[in-house]
Amino acid sequence: MTADRTVPVALSARHVHLSKEHVEALFGPGYRLTPQVDLSQPGQFAAKECVEVVGPRRSIPGVRVLGPPRGSTQVELSISDGVLLGIALPNRLSGNLAGTPGVHLVGPRGAVKLRQGAIAAARHLHATPKDAERLGLRDGQKVYARLLGARGIIFDEVVVRVADAARLELHLDTDEGNAAGVKTGDRAEIVASLCRESCSVADCPIAASVTDGQGRPFCDFTRTRSFR
Repeated sequence: MTADRTVPVALSARHVHLSKEHVEALFGPGYRLTPQVDLSQPGQFAAKECVEVVGPRRSIPGVRVLGPPRGSTQVELSISDGVLLGIALPNRLSGNLAGTPGVHLVGPRGAVKLRQGAIAAARHLHATPKDAERLGLRDGQKVYARLLGARGIIFDEVVVRVADAARLELHLDTDEGNAAGVKTGDRAEIVASLCRESCSVADCPIAASVTDGQGRPFCDFTRTRSFR
């Protein structure tokens, strides 16, 4: 593994981002979130406040609120959480909420019915412009993340998110972390193209049609080769 292409992994547990309006609806007029722990991404924090997320089948109490407040309320859950709640969660980047399912949120001073906003967050890589330049990546690009170990796996469709106020970090949810047997603080190798970076087949007839970060089409080489 090439050391300078590895990045730290952060597992993201279920959480809620609230609009200012919904902070007050759930916790009371004029209420402000109480920072408890700073998160790795600059300016963001885990608040002391929690809410209950209610779906058609069941509910999940004690879901952490992250701050600061956002323009729109967003509930980020794992696919397993969606099964528990009775919701088919779409795979979306943060902020892309159009057409997503809604849930009820219950706080100590009130409740909110969301018409939309529940998602399974798409796996993504945070990077500064300097990080992106070093790794040869661009904002919005899709890449692979290769994780080693007894349950080693290659994740595709990892979206690169470049911003000045960022910290280099691969974000996976708890389902993905458990599947790969990884934890926060482990490292993953970023691979832009399996064809270009892992395949030695000359004059490959399908290489030109393979899009970076997308796992198909697979050729016999990528199906059978061991990446350990």
